[in-house]
Amino acid sequence: MGCDRNCGLIAGAVIGAVLAVFGGILMPVGDLLIQKTIKKQVVLEEGTIAFKNWVKTGTEVYRQFWIFDVQNPQEVMMNSSNIQVKQRGPYTYRVRFLAKENVTQDAEDNTVSFLQPNGAIFEPSLSVGTEADNFTVLNLAVAAASHIYQNQFVQMILNSLINKSKSSMFQVRTLRELLWGYRDPFLSLVPYPVTTTVGLFYPYNNTADGVYKVFNGKDNISKVAIIDTYKGKRNLSYWESHCDMINGTDAASFPPFVEKSQVLQFFSSDICRSIYAVFESDVNLKGIPVYRFVLPSKAFASPVENPDNYCFCTEKIISKNCTSYGVLDISKCKEGEPVYISLPHFLYASPDVSEPIDGLNPNEEEHRTYLDIEPITGFTLQFAKRLQVNLLVKPSEKIQVLKNLKRNYIVPILWLNETGTIGDEKANMFRSQVTGKINLLGLIEMILLSVGVVMFVAFMISYCACRSKTIK
Repeated sequence: MGCDRNCGLIAGAVIGAVLAVFGGILMPVGDLLIQKTIKKQVVLEEGTIAFKNWVKTGTEVYRQFWIFDVQNPQEVMMNSSNIQVKQRGPYTYRVRFLAKENVTQDAEDNTVSFLQPNGAIFEPSLSVGTEADNFTVLNLAVAAASHIYQNQFVQMILNSLINKSKSSMFQVRTLRELLWGYRDPFLSLVPYPVTTTVGLFYPYNNTADGVYKVFNGKDNISKVAIIDTYKGKRNLSYWESHCDMINGTDAASFPPFVEKSQVLQFFSSDICRSIYAVFESDVNLKGIPVYRFVLPSKAFASPVENPDNYCFCTEKIISKNCTSYGVLDISKCKEGEPVYISLPHFLYASPDVSEPIDGLNPNEEEHRTYLDIEPITGFTLQFAKRLQVNLLVKPSEKIQVLKNLKRNYIVPILWLNETGTIGDEKANMFRSQVTGKINLLGLIEMILLSVGVVMFVAFMISYCACRSKTIK
C-alpha cells in the first residue's frame, strides 16, 4: 500500500516536471513560430497581410485644417505691428483613400516601387463651415515675389504690377482658393511666363507622390518598407551632409519586432526631410497593446543644442546665426518660395519666432506628432501628423505694400492635423490573427509551466513526508 502511494506521488511529480519542462520548451519554440509567421506575413508581396494593407490602407485618414485669420491687416502694413491671428477650424478632408499605383516588384534587389496618388474630399459633417468661408491671410504671391526677386530694378517693376492689380500684403480668400489654388491677379499681369495659379497645396488632386522604391523584406525582414530611393534618388539635394539623406520608411509601417529603445526613422515629403520618433509610453488601442512614439523637441532644436541639426540651418539672417529653432526653411523644396514648416502654434520654437505673432497657444497634447505602433508587426495602427505652414515676408524699399515693415515676419497661414486610427473591423481581425494568438500561446506556456512546477513541488513534498513517516 505504501509503495502504491509513493509510486503515485513520484508519478505525479514526474508528470509535473514534464509539464513544466514542456511549458519551458514551448516558450522559445513558440517565440520561433511567432517570429516565423510574422516574418512571412509582413513581407511586401502578393498574398501577405502586410501587402493587402499596404496597397490600400484599411484605415480612414482625415486631414483637418485650422486657418489663421489675420485680425489687423492695416495696422501691420502701416505700423509693422504684431500680427493678431485667430484660429478657425477644423475644416476636414478625407485623404489617402486611393490605392497605390504602378506597383512593381523587382526580384533582383528585392524592392517594390509605387506611386502614392493624392486626393482630398471635403467632409462637411466634420467641419465648422464650408469651402466658401473667407479668411484674411498673407498674400502668397506678393510675399513670394519679393523674396524670389531680390534685384531692386525687378522689384520696381513688380511694384507697379502689384499696384495695377490692386494687390496688397494681405488678401481675402476662400478656404478652397487658399488650399487648392486660385488665379492670382498680380501674377496674371507678369509679362514673362510664370505659374499664375497659387495655392498652398496646388496642385494636389490628380497628382501623385513618388516614385518610391522600398525594400520588400523578402531577403532581409529588418529592411522591410525602408525607402531605397525617392524619385530615383537616395538624396534630396535640398540640404547639406546627412540632413539630405532619405532615411527609414514612410511611417505607415516599420520593420517588425520594434523595441522601446529604438529611434524610428522616417521620411516625409510634406516637410522635405527625414525625421525620427522616440518611445514615450505604452498605449492600449482597442484592446491591442501599442507603443507610442513621438517626435522629440530635440528634432527641432538649434545646432547649439543639437549639433546634428546644423545642416538644416539655411538663412543666417533669419535664424540669427542658427540660434533660432523650431522652424524649417523648405524654400529649396518649393521652387524658391519662402515656405517655412513648423509644429502648430510654433510648438518647440524659439521665442523670437513667435514674438511678432499674437493669438498663438502651443501645447503638446494638441500640437505634437505621434505614431502608435504595434511592436510585433511594426504596423502603425494610429497616428497624428501635425504641422504648420508659414510664409516669410520681409521689408522691401521698392514694393510699396511692404515698405513700412520694420522687421521680418514668419507668418502662420494654417496648421493641419492628419490622423488615422485602425477601424473596429480591422482591430478585431488584428486581435484574432496576431495579438490574440500570441496571448493564447503565452497563456498556455504560463499555465503549463505554473501547473507543472506546482504539481512537481506538491508531489515531491508529499512523497518526502510519506517517506519520513514510513522510516519512523
